[in-house]
This record gives sequence, C-alpha cells and structure tokens, in this order.
Amino acid sequence: MTVLEIVKYPDEILETKTAQVTKFDRRLHKLLDDMMETMIAADGVGIAAPQVGQSIRAAIVDIGEGDAPIELINPVITAVGGEDVDLEGCLSFPDLYGEVKRPFFVRVEAQERDGSLYELEAEGYEARAIMHEIDHLDGILFNTKISRIVDASEFEELDETLVELGEDGNDIE
Repeated sequence: MTVLEIVKYPDEILETKTAQVTKFDRRLHKLLDDMMETMIAADGVGIAAPQVGQSIRAAIVDIGEGDAPIELINPVITAVGGEDVDLEGCLSFPDLYGEVKRPFFVRVEAQERDGSLYELEAEGYEARAIMHEIDHLDGILFNTKISRIVDASEFEELDETLVELGEDGNDIE
C-alpha cells in the first residue's frame, strides 16, 4: 500500500462532482487500499477519492470504534433525520475546524469494492463523517457549511478542562 498526497484546497478537483465507478477491478481495490493507508497516516476518520486526486465516487470512513472501515462506492443518501451541530475538520483544510450543522441520522445505499449493493444506517459522529465524505463526492466542501470557526486554542482549553475533570466528569483533587 502507498500513502498518497492529499489534495489541499483550493484545488479545483475538490469542488468538482465525481463520476460513477463502473469498473470494480484491481485498480479500484488498490486505490481503496491506498486511500485507507493515506487516511491512517494523516490521522483522519474519512477520505474521499477527490482528496487523493481521483474524481470518482469512492470514499472511506473509519471512526475507529472497533468496526471495520466503511467503503462507500457510488453512495446515495436515501434518508436523513434529526439535527446536530458539532465540530468538523478536513484533511484538505489543514488547521481549519468549525461547527457544522448536519442531520443526526443517515441511511445510505452504496456498493462494496466487488460491486455488490448494501444499505447502511448511521447516527451521530459516524453519520456526520459519512455525510462529510459524500459531500466531497458532490464537490461540496465543509468550509461552506461552517457556522462558527473554532480556533485550535479552544481545543487546548477543552483538553485542559477534561484533564482537570477526569474521565468520569468529577473534579480531580
């Protein structure tokens, strides 16, 4: 596997709607493997093909909770529900973080690397990551959805508060 270069904004491929995947071959499998390796190396939770210079409808999400990574090929959102505002970042926008409103729930139809169809339902952080990556496939970038930019210093303050509180939320003496 190979760690690929991550395309950074304002490269125009990031704002271009991607093409359907029609060949489910070794080349696609290698791209997916390389995307996974690239995402891990960059400490990300998701990556879309345009972020590695490929304008096809393929993305990966791995939120690291013990489940297998989700490969989304030709994904289509079939249902959403609820509403949630939370923090997002993006591998194509180093050091930019912001609050983004998205649905809390998503249902997606997509294909596996062998072309077989599947349906997936997700909530919360996983749903957010899936929708973020599907946005990439449609040429929509998270910077257009940010309601409030969050400075990195706010992360440091939050980390200090968590250390002071401890994992159970009680003050540490």
